[in-house]
Amino acid sequence: MNPLFPDNYYEPVIGLVTFLITLFVVGKLLVPRLQKTLAERADAIDGGIMRAEEAQAEVRNLQRQYHELLEEARREAALLREEAREQGAQIRAELRAQAQAEARHLIGAAHAQIEADRQAAFAQIRTEIGRLSTDLAGRIIGESLEEDVRHTGIVERFLDELENRTVS
Repeated sequence: MNPLFPDNYYEPVIGLVTFLITLFVVGKLLVPRLQKTLAERADAIDGGIMRAEEAQAEVRNLQRQYHELLEEARREAALLREEAREQGAQIRAELRAQAQAEARHLIGAAHAQIEADRQAAFAQIRTEIGRLSTDLAGRIIGESLEEDVRHTGIVERFLDELENRTVS
C-alpha cells in the first residue's frame, strides 16, 4: 500500500469535499465576522485615539482659560491691594488731621485754663498781698488800717503801679 495512492479513491474526494465545505463555511461565515470585529476594534481604537486627542485639546484649552483667569484674578488682586493702600493712607491722613485738630483744641483749652488759673492766682495773690501789706503797715504804725484801706483802695492803686513798673 502506497500512502500517496490509497486503495480507496473516495477517501481523498470526501476529504477534499469536507475541506472545501469547511473552507466555504470559514470563508463565508467566520472570516466576515472576524473582519467585522477587527474593524470595530480598529474603529474603537482610532475613535479612542481621536477622543483622547480631542480631550487633550480641550484640556489645553481649559488650561489656557484657567491661566488667563488666574492672571486676571492676580491683576484684580493687585488693584485691590493698591486701592486698599491708598484708602489706608487716606484714612491715616484723615485720622492724623483729626488728631492734630483735637490736639490743637486741647492745647487751646489747656492754655485757656492756664490763663484762667493764672488770673485767679493773681487775684488771690493780689488780695493776699493787700491784706498782708495792710497788716504790716498796721503793725508798723501801731493801728488797724483795714477799714481805711478798704474804703480808699490804696492797696489796689499801689499794686497797679507796681505791676505797671514790672511790665515797662
